[in-house]
Amino acid sequence: MVALHEITAETVRSICALEVAPAQSEYVAPNAISIAEAFFQPKAWFRAVYAGETPVGFAMLYEDEKAGNYFLWRFMIDAEHQGKGYGRQALDLVVEHVRSHPNARELRSSYVPGDASPGGFYRRYGFVETGEFLDGENVISLVLSTSEAFGRRASTAQ
Repeated sequence: MVALHEITAETVRSICALEVAPAQSEYVAPNAISIAEAFFQPKAWFRAVYAGETPVGFAMLYEDEKAGNYFLWRFMIDAEHQGKGYGRQALDLVVEHVRSHPNARELRSSYVPGDASPGGFYRRYGFVETGEFLDGENVISLVLSTSEAFGRRASTAQ
């Protein structure tokens, strides 16, 4: 059972100790850096990913409810826990969290392209390439509302 939990003084060290595989390290910042950045960004929302009682990952969003802007800023599953379905389950929970907010029609993210990049994971999940780039990263988008998805399908069919 995967769940998202707030990071506390008691759990922060175990979350900071989580790491992706060495080949993936250039694609995501260490959790300690992400947590530090979150404390200086008022629109950051971050959680530890747990499988049962075991910390297995980290997720962080940039949320601007007023503008309806939701961006998956950081997402990682520890190397020892990859391939077990935890990433997809955790992303399901993140998407559910975003959908619960007003004006949440789209979740955006970005990734660094490369051999060990998470791009394939995001595409399999349903994100699509936007053709945009942010700081050298490919920007991707996941449509959250059915009316938005219908509007996009209709406009591409014409």
